[in-house]
Parts: sequence; C-alpha cells; structure tokens
Amino acid sequence: MSTALDALYAQVSPAPAPVFSLTEKDRRQEGEDFPTIPVDSLELSVSEASAALFETAADDLAVPVPTTDALYAALRTAVRQLGPAGIAEVTQTFEDLPAEEFFEVKECRRFAYRLALSFWYEGARSRAMSAGEVGVAVYLSSLNRHRKADFWALPRHKLLLSRAIHEGVMAVPTETLIRLGAVMTGELGGGQRDRDREREWLYKQALPDYHRRRFAFDLVRWEREQPAPLIVRPDAGGYLIGLTPPPGPDGTWQRPLRAEW
Repeated sequence: MSTALDALYAQVSPAPAPVFSLTEKDRRQEGEDFPTIPVDSLELSVSEASAALFETAADDLAVPVPTTDALYAALRTAVRQLGPAGIAEVTQTFEDLPAEEFFEVKECRRFAYRLALSFWYEGARSRAMSAGEVGVAVYLSSLNRHRKADFWALPRHKLLLSRAIHEGVMAVPTETLIRLGAVMTGELGGGQRDRDREREWLYKQALPDYHRRRFAFDLVRWEREQPAPLIVRPDAGGYLIGLTPPPGPDGTWQRPLRAEW
C-alpha cells in the first residue's frame, strides 16, 4: 500500500473499536460446521430454521429479498406458532423435499444459512461480504488484470483469486472496505448509483482505474464458488473481518449485491 493511500485512509478511518476476540466469541459447538440460531429459549439448527420458515412464511419472504432482521422476526413468529414439537415434525418432512422441484425450499434453506452467518459470534452480528466489497478487495490486491476468459484459463486461478481477496480485505480498515464496496455496487452493479460526495471522492481516490474496477467486480459478482470471509459488527462498535464460513446449502457462497444485515 502506498504512503499516499495510507495517509488517505487515515483521514477517513473510524476511531479504534473495543477489543473483540473472534476466536473466543465463535458460537459453534465442537465438531459443528455452523452455529445454532437462538430463538427465545431454543437453539435451532440450520435445518430446523429452514423447515420452520418454509412451514409458516415461505410465501411472504420470496419478494423482495428480506433483511436479516426481517428473516429473524419471521423465524421467531414461526417458533411461537409451531413450538418445539411442531418444529421437529416439520423438519423431518422438510428434509425430504427436493430443492430442484420446490423453489421455496431452496430459498428457505438459503435464508436459514444467512441467519446462521448472522449469529456466528456471541455479542456481534455478521454477514457475507457483498459483491462490491469483494470486488474492492480484488482491486486493492496485487492480482494482475486479465481478460475474464483468460483469467479463468490460468492454472490455479481459484487459488490466485482466494489470495487476492484475503490480501485486499487486509489492505484497508474494514469500515473503509464497506464504504468503497457500497459505491462499487452502485457504479457497476446495475443498481442506484451512490451520490454521497464524500464516499464518491474516496472511491475515485482509492480506486482510480475504471478498467481495473470493472475487472475486479465482474470477476467476483457471479463467482459464488469462491469463498470470502465474513464482515463482523460487534455490538460494542466497529467492524472486523471474520472467518471464512462453509458454503451454503447449494454448495456455494452468498455474494449479494448489497450488505444483508
């Protein structure tokens, strides 16, 4: 990272947040790939949460894409309606439903996966990185720009991309990565362009090369077989980079256009 960019990021970096040990706050039980999802007095597995959402709220959650808070509210309502015995019953039936035939099954499994990511750490919320945030990370890495087809033809291209993502997320403060990622999504993701002048100014200073921005964003937007770490927001304040979670129920990682808190 150049001295000029270090000075630039120093001007926009947030105040230091309280110390938060991600290792100590990991909610997973030993041997488990995912944490449980706490709902009142229950701790639900991803399968149980999927089944509960499918049984009570599948039609209401399809469109538009809900926030994670909305998903959690729907799950709490489902738990109250079904109770522990009802959840156990619908889970047994739900696990036999093929996602290939029922769109709502696939969606509810994806929603439950999002909730598991959200409750990964005690005393914090977390989420998958957005396409813009991952794109910014690739831009800030030392990965050379290629034509997209040429990059995917490279030997060990997935390893190169994985290294680039992890290099880039460590290049700037996490809050700055989030700010830059939101503007990149607005510029390149086909959505509402960001009009915040301060954020636009930082974006153009930190990521001045349009062709490299386009290369980085296009490389990762649809590449959902390439993992990326979690964005973590401790309750005490600030943002951190978390661990890289296992893939979702369809074998891929989520890459939403916008931050799904």
